Amino acid sequence: MRRLSILTGAAILALTGCATPLSIQRPADACAPTAQFDFVCGANKPEDLAHIPDTPWIVASGFATGAGLKLVDSRTRQARFWFTAVADQVAPDPAYPDCVKPPDPALFTARGLSLRMTGPGQGRLLVVNHGGREAIEVFAIDARDSAAPPTLRWQGCLAMPDGHVANAVASYGDGTVLATVLTRPGTSITDFVVGRTTGGVYQRGPQDRAFRLLPGTELPGNNGLETARDDSGFYVIAFGLREVVAYGRHNTRQPLWRALAPEFMPDNIHWDGERLLLAGMVRDEPACGGVRKIVNGVADGMLCHRGYAVAQLDPENRHFSLIAYGPPDPAFNGVSAAVLLGEDLWLGSYQADRIAVRRLPKNGMN
Repeated sequence: MRRLSILTGAAILALTGCATPLSIQRPADACAPTAQFDFVCGANKPEDLAHIPDTPWIVASGFATGAGLKLVDSRTRQARFWFTAVADQVAPDPAYPDCVKPPDPALFTARGLSLRMTGPGQGRLLVVNHGGREAIEVFAIDARDSAAPPTLRWQGCLAMPDGHVANAVASYGDGTVLATVLTRPGTSITDFVVGRTTGGVYQRGPQDRAFRLLPGTELPGNNGLETARDDSGFYVIAFGLREVVAYGRHNTRQPLWRALAPEFMPDNIHWDGERLLLAGMVRDEPACGGVRKIVNGVADGMLCHRGYAVAQLDPENRHFSLIAYGPPDPAFNGVSAAVLLGEDLWLGSYQADRIAVRRLPKNGMN
């Protein structure tokens, strides 16, 4: 089996629609494979990834000014700019009234992604945007034509509260949107690294005019976010604690349960089948002098290349299963998201200028 249960955290270290999309061209040697990975070039800071079900297509965010959204063909491993704001990509919907105009492609800074399918080949893509405004951008996705790339149309946005920067986004089937804030005004990354409460989960229903903080969801560094399969609640990552924290939908004042990730720092979290898929950097990296440090009162930026781990979490028994791990790679750091497509593991990063791909063995974990 390619998924092997993690018995202890030490196990990781011991084994250590656009009609005319613009293709991204890079010199072949600028994205040469390493011992661990092949790469998809030009996907600047692909902080989050989403696979469009029953297709070969992957959506990648771009956590840098103008990096926007990329559409990746998993067969050719080529990326293209997807949203360019041409006329047939803009179709405002009064359900999302906060923005008159679509994001400016020159400013579009996409972070967290959430794709919910609404019908065969059709879905709603929510995108955290920092470029020009702090908002959740809403796109309609159409992948019904298997002979052509999927299309997308911007429908509107949901503005974040003043001074609040969203990190991840998710939704329920009725259109209710959830968003995490890593550091609320007056708090810092250093605060959550030392375990102080900094963030929260915010909710906006279809009839609401603004997001509101869900009481009891304030955690040290609210990061990745996903809703339960049956819409009964949600799962949020407390980055400063390396925990997945589960909440019920109708009473968030106390968590339902917590699960500590073994020896890695999970970032984004999404469904893969009936388990939750998490990816992140190794907590205690010898090549970086161990755990994340506070230097002169400020948390280090983790630019030193750390190893990574990808694991699944069964929400029924809160058991982690390791899918893949690896040592620091000279060309790829800041692992923040993962997608499984066949035997290939696709990794996103909030630091790198590319997407990493590695083949998983059919028998056994690596």
